[in-house]
Amino acid sequence: MSQRIIVIGGGVIGLSVAFECSRRGHQVTVLEKGGFGGQASGAAAGMLAPFSENGEGADPFFRLCLESLKLYGDWQSDVKKASGLDFEYENTGSLYAAYHDADLLALETRRQWQKPFGSEPEIIEGERLFRLEPSLSREVRAALFHPDETHIYAPDYVKALEAACLRGGVQLIGNVVQLAAEVAGGRVHLKDAAGRTYEADRYVVSNGAWSGEWQQALGLNIPVYPIRGQICAYHLNEELAVSHMVFASQGYVVPKANGSLVCGASEDIAGFDTSVTERGIQRLQNWNKRLYPALERMEPFHRWAGLRPATQDGYPLLGELSRHPEVVMATGHYRNGILLSPVTAHAAADVIDGRQPPVDIARFAPERFGASTVAV
Repeated sequence: MSQRIIVIGGGVIGLSVAFECSRRGHQVTVLEKGGFGGQASGAAAGMLAPFSENGEGADPFFRLCLESLKLYGDWQSDVKKASGLDFEYENTGSLYAAYHDADLLALETRRQWQKPFGSEPEIIEGERLFRLEPSLSREVRAALFHPDETHIYAPDYVKALEAACLRGGVQLIGNVVQLAAEVAGGRVHLKDAAGRTYEADRYVVSNGAWSGEWQQALGLNIPVYPIRGQICAYHLNEELAVSHMVFASQGYVVPKANGSLVCGASEDIAGFDTSVTERGIQRLQNWNKRLYPALERMEPFHRWAGLRPATQDGYPLLGELSRHPEVVMATGHYRNGILLSPVTAHAAADVIDGRQPPVDIARFAPERFGASTVAV
């Protein structure tokens, strides 16, 4: 049965949820305080790399990320068809570099626990490694290769999601100032600074680092904080030829089809400040030249920053509220919003439809941090 759904937040998660709910026949409106696809979404390097970014073990978060990677092939194709727009989606594979013989055991441990999950990870050394990545530093002793990992060009992907929503009948309302939630008669109601009110059958909270604004209205502790991520990009050339996503302990580099090499990410706590700092970019330059020596002689042509919504335990908030079942949380994805957009969209839409999500989301219950100190 069709429901009226309001999605709060027009980043990659909000647009993905809106797209999925719309194509299931729901009437969807997205409310965004600024422009669509900003902050964490537009600033992302677009890595779809659950194996490289989750090195500790097959915890629930890894499984959530892996399920999303499996969904991505059909998902990105559907977004392209629905929007009429193309965007880069490259299956380059990834390498996780190690510099010392002592690190080989750690690579082998990762390979062993990751192998049962459908990938064919392989430790590559010596000349074979440098045939794959000729510009890589000869200090690199070995690398764990994951052929299944991919990346996407985030700015174009978000634009395509926005277009897919519009073509699918989703109402997108930007520049909604001071949206406030009020609870009356056991129901949630929204009102903005202009006095406009918004009502729906279900509400999806997906406004990233601003999700804490809902604490008072819902009487719920929502510990989502902005983490500034600073990134830079270089021009690829004959001296700097990179074919794969390459990870090291301090960061990553990702080659893009437009001839750029994205390097990230330098993180710090700066509130909602999205300015780029020399210190932040210098942290990237301090380590990336050890991975690719050519970078020591180059300056980035582009530098930018975005806010990543981090939760207290590092896991997203995903699911409906027991006290307010009309509210579904889909927020706090930290630096994995691009990767997790398909599985979050499916899970949120399944919750709304009363279905079982494609993966167990119990560990991401939005009420796990308890009630706020402000009573509803």
